[in-house]
Amino acid sequence: MVRVLAVADEVVDSLTYGVGIEGKPDLILGAGDLPFEYLEILSTLCDAPCVFVPGNHDPDLHGYRRGRTGWTRGGLPTPDPGPAGAINADGRTVRVAGLTIAGLGGCRRYNGGPNQYTERTQRRRAARLRAHSCLRRRDIDILLTHSPARGVGDGDDPPHRGFRCYHRLVGGLDPVLLVHGHIHPFGLHPDDHRIGARTTSMNVVGYCQFTIDPTIGAVAVGRRRHGA
Repeated sequence: MVRVLAVADEVVDSLTYGVGIEGKPDLILGAGDLPFEYLEILSTLCDAPCVFVPGNHDPDLHGYRRGRTGWTRGGLPTPDPGPAGAINADGRTVRVAGLTIAGLGGCRRYNGGPNQYTERTQRRRAARLRAHSCLRRRDIDILLTHSPARGVGDGDDPPHRGFRCYHRLVGGLDPVLLVHGHIHPFGLHPDDHRIGARTTSMNVVGYCQFTIDPTIGAVAVGRRRHGA
């Protein structure tokens, strides 16, 4: 069993002191729109690796490359652009803490800001992610996104409508979980939703602690807070 602490969108100050964290997570997941310092604190506090995707309120991280001598952008040296030591899974498949995680950040385009995409552009990004995942020849345990799928726990206003292409992506990757943020509950308790043949779509705005057994695809939710 892998113990996961998933966070998104709203900072829960008590977590930075360890209050509310059950046990010791093996992995921190960031589903976007959180201060990078917050993810660094959680990763350090729990002594656990962090995997994240950017949200629409995060800076543009495209074009950065990590080599043997450090980070570059446009061929020039640059500081670490994301949370220190964390893994940006946007458009990639990564293997961390015994789990295979495919990531796709961003939300629907609504004002031209960073990490915003039209349905057509996100469909192309999703197709590349699916091809990348197939090359790795691993079963996907978690699909980590910022925005949800259209009609699966999303909103009706343009910025919060989910992506239709995620339905096909879930069908191709068949993950155990789709972990997303972006949809603030505003005091409500959003349900988890089934999407595809076996995937559970989970809104982790605030935080959610769960365990996942990648061998049988079993998930058990522990502590959870819907929003800060």
